Amino acid sequence: MGRRPSKNSNLPRGVRAREQRSGVIYYYYDAGGKPRREIPLGSNYVEAVRKWAELEAMPPSTVSKVVTFRYACEVYQKKYLIENAPKTREEKLRQIETLLAFFDNPPAPLEEIKPIHIKQFLSWRVQRTQDALRKKGEPVEGNEGRVAANREKSLISHIWNAARAEGLTDLPNPCAGIKSFREYGRETYVYDDAFHAVWGKADVPTREAMDLAYLTGGRPADLLKIDETHLREGSIEVRQNKTGHKLRIAIEGKLAALIERIKARKRGISGVVVSTRLLVNEEGQPLGRAALRFRFEAARNAAGIEGDDFQFRDLRAKAATDKTDKTKDIREAQQQLGHASVVMTENYVRKRRGRKVMPTE
Repeated sequence: MGRRPSKNSNLPRGVRAREQRSGVIYYYYDAGGKPRREIPLGSNYVEAVRKWAELEAMPPSTVSKVVTFRYACEVYQKKYLIENAPKTREEKLRQIETLLAFFDNPPAPLEEIKPIHIKQFLSWRVQRTQDALRKKGEPVEGNEGRVAANREKSLISHIWNAARAEGLTDLPNPCAGIKSFREYGRETYVYDDAFHAVWGKADVPTREAMDLAYLTGGRPADLLKIDETHLREGSIEVRQNKTGHKLRIAIEGKLAALIERIKARKRGISGVVVSTRLLVNEEGQPLGRAALRFRFEAARNAAGIEGDDFQFRDLRAKAATDKTDKTKDIREAQQQLGHASVVMTENYVRKRRGRKVMPTE
């Protein structure tokens, strides 16, 4: 038995792949002989496999059997993933690893993936999550893993549609008609006493991040990338990572005082080059996502608050809810969050604290 290839394992036996300086991959058929003779098959993988099948006198059905889910994932990563924001790309790459654990063990040809396999994947994904929790000795309620399974099912659908667009398959999307698990969005509202309890136990950079999150209603990723160069003409100019929407947040009131406080602390850091990022650590270096999460969780634990009762991202919903209550106009919160519609903001706000109504008399 020959040695199994360590790379390009999706290629049929006798086909070689070579990446050119341009980054384009060309395929060749190894015709053997001395000196070795190679027949060019072109840069299109499916067409290359078709030519290989002809040279090997294989039936046409052979072609579809060598176009695997792994190869569809590779095409998706190379041609489609770049359209996503960095954080989304990072998340999808992790999800693809999970998909391959199911669909590439052994390698599954696209033509053999049916709707029943999508249903089986959902069950497998939930079981995998819950087994991992049990192994850690953590309690399992039964819903763990469902949200992740839904997100990964959605990614399967995206990958399949990309495969159809690239001519890798003409089969219908196997996700069609397969119901996802029912999801329940977070309904936690962070009351002022919980906010102040965590704030009181937090270090200065974390306090600044919490205040900035509440006063701007920004997502954590958007807050961490705010730079002093984004402070122009009395506003913070922000482009949201998730949607690409641009916002200008007026620097006034408590937000103006916060920014001045941050700048004053940065001016007091000596002996190092201080970053122009607004949120920095004690050494004047940009506050990263992992560092913020670690610091926030430490403060939350010190305050004696459970993790599910207060997550940093909940400050965005608190900002929207409080803004709506103060202004009596949910459109103010919609504009602050950068939502495309009021309906989106209503779902976001009402779930957290409920609609405020007046008594009968």
